Amino acid sequence: MPVNDANVKAETNAAPLSGAPNGSAKFKFDIPFFNIQAMFGDLAEQGATRAKANFEQMKATSNEITEALCDACSTNAKRTADYGTKLIEISNTNTASTLEFLSQLADARSFSDLVNLSATHGRNTFEAASSQNRELWVLAQKVATETAEPIKKSLNRVLHRAA
Repeated sequence: MPVNDANVKAETNAAPLSGAPNGSAKFKFDIPFFNIQAMFGDLAEQGATRAKANFEQMKATSNEITEALCDACSTNAKRTADYGTKLIEISNTNTASTLEFLSQLADARSFSDLVNLSATHGRNTFEAASSQNRELWVLAQKVATETAEPIKKSLNRVLHRAA
């Protein structure tokens, strides 16, 4: 059966007040009195206080993480520039070595001189490349660790505060 005004009955604890003027009946309802405004006012005040404290904590945390990210980006830019500078130095060294080798080849008088020059240059190039790769690896590690360090410290502080 669908619910509508015709088939819904409501019961109340209402009783007519005695002494109602003009024979009209006024009803008194048995509803317990609660000071709802005071209850909700206190709850709202507590909620607002907590929300404000949480907002301030989130704002401080956000500022701290932003500062850590700025430090990380700054460090990354510096270390990446160092890495780029080292690449340019290596390129210059290798170019000079190759030009010197070509000059020596032009001055070679015999086939045995060519073989000796090529072997010497190959060995020197291999040793230089190994050394250069070690230097670049150290710089790359430095970029990674120094970039991550401010972020790691900041997140650790934030997580310890939250726990």
